[in-house]
Amino acid sequence: MPALRRRLRWPGWGRVGFYLAVLVVLAVSLFPFYWIVRTSLETSAEFSAGTTSLLPAHLTFSNYTQAFTQADFARPLLNSAIIALATTAVSVFFGSLAGYAMARLRVPSGPILTFILVAGFFPVLAMVGPLFLLYRHLGFLDSIYPLIVTYLVYTLPIATWLLRNFFAQIPPDLEEAALVDGATRLRALWKVVVPVAVPGVFTAAILSFILAWNDFAFALSFLQTPSKFTAPLAIVNLGQTQNAFQVMYNRIDAAVVIVTLPIALLVLLAQRRIVSGLTAGALR
Repeated sequence: MPALRRRLRWPGWGRVGFYLAVLVVLAVSLFPFYWIVRTSLETSAEFSAGTTSLLPAHLTFSNYTQAFTQADFARPLLNSAIIALATTAVSVFFGSLAGYAMARLRVPSGPILTFILVAGFFPVLAMVGPLFLLYRHLGFLDSIYPLIVTYLVYTLPIATWLLRNFFAQIPPDLEEAALVDGATRLRALWKVVVPVAVPGVFTAAILSFILAWNDFAFALSFLQTPSKFTAPLAIVNLGQTQNAFQVMYNRIDAAVVIVTLPIALLVLLAQRRIVSGLTAGALR
């Protein structure tokens, strides 16, 4: 009887231990972002004093308003939005074509996917030098639009890989019926397959947007004029003061929160589609 009671109680304690472990992991993961938000709400005097309390003594939103009024942070945000949206559109378009071709046509998809993954994980800094020399020769430096092509190095491999796996799960009978009715391959893709593959397309678009939005290395290498900076690159200059030995990280953290919030909201609103898109191909 005591052994039976211990067996009945064990699942309850195991569940409590599991939730405690989840809470610990969440606390450790979210604490850095909490500290960034907390620092962004500090006054400059309190930040200079070096206080380390969990809550600032005087909450202020002046760092957020100064980012737009004094530093003109709206312009870098607009530049990042233009680049990220254009990169996402190009990645989803060509990723859909390549993914559909590898899922439906008789092509050696294995070696191609391997090459795509290798290209996607190639060190970014190794590509900066050749691209810089090419863009300088073509006169493309200090412009936001060549970055759209550059960011395809990030986004196109992962979009192609995700969409290929998702298209492979869709029964080919759907587009075959459209082909019998006289539709072309491209029309069957855009009118029949893509609407069914909305979770995969949405996942590829979200990941492409995040990668393009958060890039720093390419923007730092190819942009020189402050009015053409992207948001991650403009953040570096926000905390600079007349004193070269002091950086106001409370102003930098306010800009970090501004840049992070759109991505966080986007992921929270679309988390179900992202999960379904990432798990495509896991079960056959």
